[in-house]
Amino acid sequence: MESTGKKSVQQYIKQMQGEIAKALPSVMTPERFTRITLSALSSNPKLQECSPQSFLGAMMTAAQLGVEPNTPLGQAYLIPFRNHGRMECQFQLGYKGMIDLAYRSGEVSVIQAQVVYENDGFTYSFGLEPELKHTPAKTDRGDPVYVYALFKTKDGGFGYDVMSMVDVRHHAQKYSKSYGNGPWQTNFEEMAKKTVLKKVLKYAPLKSDFVRQLAADETVKTELSEDMYDVPGNYIEVDFEVDQDTGEVMGEAYTAESERTDA
Repeated sequence: MESTGKKSVQQYIKQMQGEIAKALPSVMTPERFTRITLSALSSNPKLQECSPQSFLGAMMTAAQLGVEPNTPLGQAYLIPFRNHGRMECQFQLGYKGMIDLAYRSGEVSVIQAQVVYENDGFTYSFGLEPELKHTPAKTDRGDPVYVYALFKTKDGGFGYDVMSMVDVRHHAQKYSKSYGNGPWQTNFEEMAKKTVLKKVLKYAPLKSDFVRQLAADETVKTELSEDMYDVPGNYIEVDFEVDQDTGEVMGEAYTAESERTDA
């Protein structure tokens, strides 16, 4: 189906009702899935222009992960973007969604990502006796200077990582073609938290299921399955932006041929 628009997306979902019912997790009823779908479509009209297959693939990925996309919770985003002239929908986890998935793994008792501002009290050290202490200033916290993420396991183990905002920017400039646009400019602190959280989760003793869930981040899937983790997904880096007034999300794909002049 190549036609676009809200009607074609809804028709495709109606056509695939049987497959959707098979693939939905037990905690997600078809009625709730329909409500979340209609809410996403109404909150961002650009999603109505996406290929129905990619939109439904992103919705089913969110459903099986148990996260609600494009809500103030910031768990996940459905990003409409233009890819070689065709509108597609990408699934992206937010840092809050990553934290939720880590808690659900059952292995950790605490997991956080925090920004440190220049007037906060903040000390940290690594080695055989690592220590991390952060006391936020009560007022006038100043500019952000560090971001850190930490976890504590249920058996008392822990780990953390710290990045300066300078290091975060260098990391983004090196690994993200979309640096200079989109969320790195409109939601920098959220992107910084996601960056350091991904680093620290590499050290956390989380089960393989969590690793599979994390692999769904920033993918485009156009097929349905009772296990969406087994569906091959195209990883595409998308520069997206959230309108703070309307909540609308819009993105543009970067390809290997794209030139970046904002680095």
